[in-house]
Amino acid sequence: MSGQPTRQGHTGTGPGAITPDGCAVELYARLSAGTEPEVIGSVVPPGASVLELGCGAGRVTHPLVALGYEVTAVDESAQMLERIRGARTVLSAIESLDLGQERFDAVVLGSFLVHSSEHRVREGLLRTCRRHVKDGGAVLVQREGADYRTGLPREREDAAAGCVIRILSAEPVGDGVDEVRAEYVFEDARWTQTFRSRQLSVERFEEYLGEAGLVVDRCLTPDGVWVLARPAER
Repeated sequence: MSGQPTRQGHTGTGPGAITPDGCAVELYARLSAGTEPEVIGSVVPPGASVLELGCGAGRVTHPLVALGYEVTAVDESAQMLERIRGARTVLSAIESLDLGQERFDAVVLGSFLVHSSEHRVREGLLRTCRRHVKDGGAVLVQREGADYRTGLPREREDAAAGCVIRILSAEPVGDGVDEVRAEYVFEDARWTQTFRSRQLSVERFEEYLGEAGLVVDRCLTPDGVWVLARPAER
């Protein structure tokens, strides 16, 4: 287990270290990058500077480095950052990150972090995005698809990693927040994760970005999960 206190409503089980938000380090080192590097590459030119917020064990970091991006990878878990290769790493909670006057061509906020159950955390995440992106730069945000919390339980296969991922349930705990339970099954190991997540309508999502000084440019994927935002004009 991590030496940091576990966040309320966030737990995890399985082999190896578990971070305060219930993520298993070994699990996230095994999962594949999926289509995320291609999505980022569709709008961020080669060689650009990228600030990856919540990088975990480098699932997306390493493909971005291989594609030639100059990546600064941020995570609050030192054990996650120990797995990163080829990128600059910064140990910090995202919402309190302050890299001074440094600005990036692109900032990536993946892993559905924008759905944080705590308003102050979400507000801090989006302020960090705005504070660290260049004027005219890109902020890429991953949000839940419209059917993310329906039709449960459901599963999908991460064939590249040899894993079955199941979203088992999403139970309301009040104030628009659900407690979500997930399971990751490999031939030789099994992990579970429970976390709290706030539902966001498209309108509320765009409102929150606007409060942070960001405006939605367009969706980058047909399912609307990846969104490109730009700094609002001052």
